[in-house]
Amino acid sequence: MQPSSVPATVTPASFTEKKYLITFIFVTSLFMLWGIAITMGDVLNRHFQNVLHVSKAESGLVQFSIFGAYAIMGIPAGLFMKRFGYKKGVLLGLALYALGAFLFVPAANAESFGFFRIALFILACGLATLETVAHPFVAGLGDQRTSDQRINFAQSFNGLGAVIGPLIGGYFILRGGQAHSNDLESVKMLYIIIGSVILSIAIAFSFVKVPAVQDTHTTEPEADATITAPDTARQTRSLWQYPHFIWAVIAQLFNTAAQGGTWAFFINYGIEKMGFAAEQASYYFALSMVMMMIGRFVGTYLMQFIAPNKLLAGFALGNVLMCLIIAQSFGWPSFVALLMLNFFFSIMFPTIFSLGLKGMGDKTQQASSFIVMGVVGGALFPPLMGQLADTDVAAAYYLPIICYVVIFLFGARFYKIS
Repeated sequence: MQPSSVPATVTPASFTEKKYLITFIFVTSLFMLWGIAITMGDVLNRHFQNVLHVSKAESGLVQFSIFGAYAIMGIPAGLFMKRFGYKKGVLLGLALYALGAFLFVPAANAESFGFFRIALFILACGLATLETVAHPFVAGLGDQRTSDQRINFAQSFNGLGAVIGPLIGGYFILRGGQAHSNDLESVKMLYIIIGSVILSIAIAFSFVKVPAVQDTHTTEPEADATITAPDTARQTRSLWQYPHFIWAVIAQLFNTAAQGGTWAFFINYGIEKMGFAAEQASYYFALSMVMMMIGRFVGTYLMQFIAPNKLLAGFALGNVLMCLIIAQSFGWPSFVALLMLNFFFSIMFPTIFSLGLKGMGDKTQQASSFIVMGVVGGALFPPLMGQLADTDVAAAYYLPIICYVVIFLFGARFYKIS
């Protein structure tokens, strides 16, 4: 007689493994670096209105240049990553980031809004490459059951970068009374420093030994399942036969549309509706990023008890309410709602990303490229919101409600793997 089979004991899923720790720390720091770059774009948005005399609708093209790069660079970055690996993908992203920063020097010398947009586009190609690589990279640094927690934890440092960006921009670019508050000299010097720092980090990372990373999304583990044979039916499916992935791309598009629009006109809202000086409004913008960072740490903790999709849906409804309050111009209650918008926004990007990658197997890297391409929403929405903001910046905040309804639907229903 053969012994009866005994159900396998379920081992708790660890956050990561010791062999991945140094790599995890380094890749997590990348999330902070592009957080700085993204929110610096929102500071530049306001500065270009003053110095280059562009309208709000035209200044929204700053976000178009940044997020438009994601649509173009998403697939090439994914192909590069698949061909050359995660480490070289990170190095490519950092190189493009540094190059775009250094191009701010000739753009400032030419005092050309178009040249600045080219520099921002190249810099953002670096950001798109880093995002395409870093999300599956972090997801692969441990058990799939904790991939949502790892990505949200790493994105918390993106929130830290998003706090640092407006503080740097507010102090060095928007601060009144300094010698170069009304020209582009401060912008030029700041981006020389940023480019030098990013280039130094790239050189340092080139010496880091990265251990082999397993694809943790190959199978979707059950709570009490033993290891099973590969799902050959899944391996033969087209990328577009995964409805949850398609919805993740759509949700990410609307998510970054809301992000790009709400962040682009935060400083304008503070100036026009609250009577703040530009520098003061930028510091409140940094405070809103603190709220986002807190939201990501809180969200990472709550995911131990609440399913990530349910938390995503709940936070989306929270932001629908915040947008309704912001649009009413109630003074401080509306401005507090504007600050809280980032708290509820906090978990959306990483959670949509993680839910979209689950169960994708050998298509994980390709899927990551398309989800990153969804970030093009951040390019399309700011000029549209800018058209309304030129009339009433508060009324422009009705538009993101559409985005949060789509995110709610993804979290409530369309996240399921079929």
